[in-house]
Amino acid sequence: MADDAPVAFLPLGAIIQELRVGGINIVQGFPEQSLYEAHNDPFFGETIGRVANRISNAKLDSLNGGKSYALAANNGPNNLHGGVVGWGKKIWDGPKPVGVRQIPGFEGLDGGESVKFSLVSPDGDEGFPGTVEASVVYTVGKQVQDGKEVLLLGIEYEAELVGGADETVINMTNHSYFNLTGGPSIEGTVVTLCTNTYLPVDDGGIPTGGPTAFSKVEGNKPFTLGAVEPDIDDCFVVNEAPKTVSIDTRAQPLTKLVTAEHPESKIHLEVYSTEPAFQFYTGKYISVPEVAGLAARSARSGFCVEPSRYVNAANVDEWKDQMLLKKGEKYGCRIVYRAWKE
Repeated sequence: MADDAPVAFLPLGAIIQELRVGGINIVQGFPEQSLYEAHNDPFFGETIGRVANRISNAKLDSLNGGKSYALAANNGPNNLHGGVVGWGKKIWDGPKPVGVRQIPGFEGLDGGESVKFSLVSPDGDEGFPGTVEASVVYTVGKQVQDGKEVLLLGIEYEAELVGGADETVINMTNHSYFNLTGGPSIEGTVVTLCTNTYLPVDDGGIPTGGPTAFSKVEGNKPFTLGAVEPDIDDCFVVNEAPKTVSIDTRAQPLTKLVTAEHPESKIHLEVYSTEPAFQFYTGKYISVPEVAGLAARSARSGFCVEPSRYVNAANVDEWKDQMLLKKGEKYGCRIVYRAWKE
């Protein structure tokens, strides 16, 4: 990307380092890669894999003819975001220019410059079976809407099992933390979720049952993030029929998952995806010290929208197919961020 591009990426984790709207970088991060290596416990901007979110008891119960696989317990008893050194902590190959592309669903894009990051994850990587070749393509462009310039960032994930096993599990997402003011808190941000159907979880964040109604907010109704409440870190369900979810969702239409705006900065954000679910997280556990001239980041300095498959689907028979990647198939999904200043 050009030096004056509104978006910047890093080879570490294929991280989204900057997403600039109206002069403000609306994603949390650091000015250089070494600072991510030292301070990025919250996963700012990372490409998460092999499996985003949590896997119960840090174990894959049954793959490849009934074998179980032990994973790192890096979140209480559970595995989180691919383990101790998940894909967001690895150096990817890239960015490599791949020409000008459109973002399906947003045709007529001005720009469309695209770059690709690639990663080979070996058999046994963090305990996961099979050698996987993964990639992410970022496409940056603009649209004009009602006289306003709108920035679009398209994300396309792909993964293929190439050896070492007949089956593995994949669930990729991006872990950007958004703050629409550049200030210390997300307080005052007005948010709308496309649904209030979610997966109820135990104290460790593992679902205890199928989709049910969320009590803290209503679907398709705006609510305002306060200084402390609502405190949300939950998986919301867009497609309540898990058996209908393909391992590759890229052909599905995009759903607008979340809209957010801040009345003072007048910056708006929309997050779209082809995925059947998304984690919405209000950043309760952010704890990053002051570093490189950036103020310390603490609780609620950013919020996340993580489009994904159902949490712990790998260990739930009725949900498993949406995460189960077999040799000869491709995993895929798409995410689009759309942002502008009034």
